[in-house]
Amino acid sequence: MTKTKRLYETNAYLTRCGATILKVKGEKSEGLAELVLDQTVFFPEGGGQSADRGWIIAGGDDGSETLMLAVKDVQIEDGVIRHVVECTDAQRKKLIPGDKAELQIDWERRFGFMQNHTGEHILSGIMHNKYGFDNIGFHLSDNSVTLDVNGQLGEEEIMLLEWEANETVYANLPVQVSYPSEEELAGTEYRSKIEIEGQTRLVTIPGVDVCACCATHVGMTGEIGLIKIVKVIRYNGGMRLFISCGRRALALMQKRQRRIEEVSHLTNRSQDEIGDGVRHLLEEIGDLKQKNRDLEYRAAYLRLETIPAEQKNVWLFVGEMDAIVQRNLVNRLCEEHEGACGVFAGSDTEEKYRYIIGSRTSDSREVQKVLRDRLGAKGGGKPEMIQGSVTGTEAAIREALL
Repeated sequence: MTKTKRLYETNAYLTRCGATILKVKGEKSEGLAELVLDQTVFFPEGGGQSADRGWIIAGGDDGSETLMLAVKDVQIEDGVIRHVVECTDAQRKKLIPGDKAELQIDWERRFGFMQNHTGEHILSGIMHNKYGFDNIGFHLSDNSVTLDVNGQLGEEEIMLLEWEANETVYANLPVQVSYPSEEELAGTEYRSKIEIEGQTRLVTIPGVDVCACCATHVGMTGEIGLIKIVKVIRYNGGMRLFISCGRRALALMQKRQRRIEEVSHLTNRSQDEIGDGVRHLLEEIGDLKQKNRDLEYRAAYLRLETIPAEQKNVWLFVGEMDAIVQRNLVNRLCEEHEGACGVFAGSDTEEKYRYIIGSRTSDSREVQKVLRDRLGAKGGGKPEMIQGSVTGTEAAIREALL
């Protein structure tokens, strides 16, 4: 089949075009059909970037029903671009090869992808030129943008990278697309993540980056507006950068600003001082937790004094309790009593308890086996101490342990 003419390669700002239907095919999934046209403005999935979305309008020329079909996916194979559209069987039968159609992309979505893809090129170009890093992975979808490089940077270097990337935005440099000859390409240094078949398409940002790329980009770097590095993680010996550019970055910053204002109000601190405010609250919470542990331990210790010293296999049931206090109580019981000793924290209302069981004279795992076999308890540990959870009332658990 004849290769599809890719209008998006020469004009990323072209939002609609006319086309001739060449092939119509039903998809395996109900309610979908596949269209091949002679030309398209739809970018297919490729190079780490998700496909365009939009609509194909067909029919209506002879007074028949005009079909407006949502494009759900676009794929390319051997130069032929397939458009997967939502349509009924009845609608599909009205799509006839040779008929004309109108194609229209979701421009707001496309432009957001252009902003983010060009932003990625700027960041990758700077890291390649400045640190010698190679971009070894890229993903651009509706929800996230990530790029992987084979090197690592510190926190200060990341901040400088972000600053320099935005300086490139402010410089409003042209983003140039070219198709060099083999001779010209041989004398050109450029980045490329994959082996390229056929004519190489270079995307150049003067002084910043030259990269082989099939995707859509903004015409000037100033159109990106903002490049924000959201998060960086260590990944496969290098690092993965989560980024957001353009409108996405603005929406993200507005959302974060609302959260900052909320925390500022809750801590009664200015936005510049909320870090100190949160640290102060965490210290207060830590102090209160320790005081609560002390009170819990004292209250539980009073109960321990009522247990006869000669009693073996002591089971203590309490309400919700701090895990540290619970463990300390088990250690205290094990010091004073033979056999297995355990503290169950929870309630009969929910019929669920967290348990810690220990012993100085026997294997605690034997107790856990009983609880697991009779009540389906979960957990694990060593002979000296086990912990986990069990569903049941106090009476049911005590009966299982008899």
